[in-house]
Amino acid sequence: MLYIVLSFIYIFAMHRNSIMKIENTTAQMRKGILEFCILSLISGRDLYTSEILEALKNGKMLVVEGTIYPLLTRLKNANLLQYRWEESTSGPPRKYYSITSEGEAFLSELETVWKELNQAVKIIISKK
Repeated sequence: MLYIVLSFIYIFAMHRNSIMKIENTTAQMRKGILEFCILSLISGRDLYTSEILEALKNGKMLVVEGTIYPLLTRLKNANLLQYRWEESTSGPPRKYYSITSEGEAFLSELETVWKELNQAVKIIISKK
């Protein structure tokens, strides 16, 4: 009986570790492509943070405000984005982000890398 209980605990622990690993890996994968997604969204038109979050949510990229603000600041500091303040009729002024020419060039490079990476992954996983 003790053996069965210990086996169950071991299996549960292994299952829990695999869940933690997949969650970690999933989070890392999303984090890795988040810049690409944000730059792509903003290249279409100027957006404020709530619109960016909503577009990411609609695309099944679940991101919280605590993640996006530092990322937007980092992209701005890298001169890939810029922002302007605009008065809002329904509350405080909004910070609208737009992509810079450097950001457009960087996005173009990211699109190329994404296409190559996506194609490589498709080739690899199709051979299993």
